[in-house]
Amino acid sequence: MTGSFTLAYVPGVTPGKWARVWQERLPETELTLVQVPVAEAAAKVRAGEADAALLRLPGDREDLHAIPLYTETTVVVFPKDHEFAAADELSLEDLAEHVLWQPLDDALGWDEVPGLPPVDRPATTADAIEVVAAGVGLLVVPQSLARLHHRKDLKYVPLSDAPQSRVALSFPIRDENPELIEHMIGIVRGRTANSTRGPAAEPAPKPTPKQAPKQAPKQRRGPAPQQKKQPAKRAKPRRGR
Repeated sequence: MTGSFTLAYVPGVTPGKWARVWQERLPETELTLVQVPVAEAAAKVRAGEADAALLRLPGDREDLHAIPLYTETTVVVFPKDHEFAAADELSLEDLAEHVLWQPLDDALGWDEVPGLPPVDRPATTADAIEVVAAGVGLLVVPQSLARLHHRKDLKYVPLSDAPQSRVALSFPIRDENPELIEHMIGIVRGRTANSTRGPAAEPAPKPTPKQAPKQAPKQRRGPAPQQKKQPAKRAKPRRGR
């Protein structure tokens, strides 16, 4: 199969393993990976600049399908010398007296942001990380973003009762390239190359059944010939003495 496919993805998502599977299965179809800001991922797909996108839910879903793939652990990021440094896990209650930064590209769907309100909202998660590293406030993010922006002077631990982010494959409801989308869905869901959900492989021709060698027709036997009966011999009369 020839052609091309563009897959957009947001920071923190690592599509490399899926790209390798694509190259193995569709070596003649070029796959282009494009990292895009969180706020632009859905718009790129709607505008046709990407065939599909790996993005986070909840998020912009207008005119798009979204197939959830996995749910990320939510963590809280703080300086290594913070009072939370010895903690293995925290809860939202623990954050009540701390400033919690919420960047404009926040990937979590908060009903109500805990902690003390910040004076401003950083533009990006990367900007919020810089502020936290300076010793001001905390940041709650999916674990993949904490790893992406890892610094030696910062630490993160799981936040037990926080909202979670789900990574999903999103593509237009009115898809113009359904066959390649089906291939991508199969790859990110871990289907095998022979999965029945993908394009069906051409069936192999059935072997022609071997014909049994012709046998000579059996001759029909008629009734066995009757043997002629021999006349019984008469016994000679015995003379009296």
